[in-house]
Amino acid sequence: MNGLHSIHGLDSLEELGRLGGLGSAAALGDLSGVADAARLPRRAADGTGTAEPTVGVALPAPRAITRPVTGDRAAGPLKLLLIENDTTDTRLIQELIATGGTTFELHRAHGLPAAAGLLAAQRRSRPASADFSCVLLDLATPPTDQPGGPGAPDRSDPLDGLREVLRLAPNAAVVVLTDAADNQLGAGAVAAGAQDFLTRGATDGPLLARALRYAVERKRADESQRRLVEAELRGQENARLQRHLLPTPLLNGADLSFTRRYRPGRRRALLGGDFYDAVRTDDGTVHVVIGDVCGHGPDEAALGVALRIAWRTLVFAGLTGQTLLTTLQHVLEHERRNEEIFATLCMLVITPSAPPEHLAGPHRQAVTGAQALPDRPAPGIGQQPLPSEGPAVEYAQLYLAGHPAPLLLSGGEHPVVLPSDHAGPALGLLPCDDTDAVWPPYHLELEPGWSLLLYTDGLIEGRVGAGSRRLGQDGLLSLIGDHQANGLTRGRLVDGALAEVEELNGGALTDDVAVLLLERNQSHQLMG
Repeated sequence: MNGLHSIHGLDSLEELGRLGGLGSAAALGDLSGVADAARLPRRAADGTGTAEPTVGVALPAPRAITRPVTGDRAAGPLKLLLIENDTTDTRLIQELIATGGTTFELHRAHGLPAAAGLLAAQRRSRPASADFSCVLLDLATPPTDQPGGPGAPDRSDPLDGLREVLRLAPNAAVVVLTDAADNQLGAGAVAAGAQDFLTRGATDGPLLARALRYAVERKRADESQRRLVEAELRGQENARLQRHLLPTPLLNGADLSFTRRYRPGRRRALLGGDFYDAVRTDDGTVHVVIGDVCGHGPDEAALGVALRIAWRTLVFAGLTGQTLLTTLQHVLEHERRNEEIFATLCMLVITPSAPPEHLAGPHRQAVTGAQALPDRPAPGIGQQPLPSEGPAVEYAQLYLAGHPAPLLLSGGEHPVVLPSDHAGPALGLLPCDDTDAVWPPYHLELEPGWSLLLYTDGLIEGRVGAGSRRLGQDGLLSLIGDHQANGLTRGRLVDGALAEVEELNGGALTDDVAVLLLERNQSHQLMG
């Protein structure tokens, strides 16, 4: 199966280094209706405070800027909203247009009520790209809800108007104008969220133009940093969530060593569509499962978690074999997003030192070390092991649902692939009422010193060299055998095998990989 790939990208931070201006001055095209650079349209004569759009004249920049223009810089001039309160602002805007060297699309609003209406209307009817880039606010402008009406004493917080602008235009840079004696007020405005403040008596046109340009760039940098921090926090939360969704095997008292390795194919992910689990029930039976959900993306990873949790629940509820797999297929059919999703699965049930009563049957095989001995009667069916025969033989049932068969590893002998001709279909391929939707058991007799390697197909579908040849089960057998001959066991054996598979592939594997190495530990349980 192909790996799960999900790329969660951030907006480019390229503009963080561009603090040299808002792009080269560009002609605005048709400027009909503008008599000269110092003439601005006046507010409506009826005093309603209706915002009047004004187009500024573009003057050449002091030096040529050859940087590529990206984002909203290529869309046109800087959109500036001036929220004014008195006529002193007109002189500053005239100087800005005449000597600022930057192209502005100027909109004026007399008072916060007019500005609030303009911002609200624009937010409802325009895309985000058409929002104002910058708002120039005179802090002498009273807020919209000042009590008492015109001429009433001002008892409001002087920063209330700024807070209202920040609420109405959260994506715009805000620069405030203060009186010469209000430096403390300007500093408070920056602390409240403005990008900069300027004093009215000490500000000329070029200074104001430069302050507006830098305010816009600072706002962009702040937004990029905010998105970056949010993405990091989301990544940390996702990592914690995925970590907790990985299973903790419950094998207390099983006297087994259990080595597991899990590598999702998705970039920066901790969880993929492969899943595994191992539990020991109260009767001493050990249940192990490993599976693989087809498809790509987090939906398949979530489905794998659902199947694993359902499998554990069914085991503790006393289900096993055909009944468990049929119920698990029902879970898959209800949880998958479409009918094309299926899952392969390998399940192993190890019974404690005595064969189950149903061992006698057409699917039973006896395995001693690496060799099948079909002619030997099973203990409990006409023959019981004698005390002198050494440690008790263990028995297991293997269920395959379209999944690669495990490897049987025995000390001093070459590993072998367990037979898979008894395998049933993958879960979800056939409806449960189909007569072919059966998963018969393959019965194993495990002599002391046994080891079983369970894996998903991501381990054997890696390439060998630059061609199209896959590693396959034969290649895995040879690879594991060589590592065993070199004395590698348990975690070192699995890690060495994974490293060599990746080396043969020419890099990291693109599919999810899960590997389990289960073996009898005569002294105490070890987990790697």
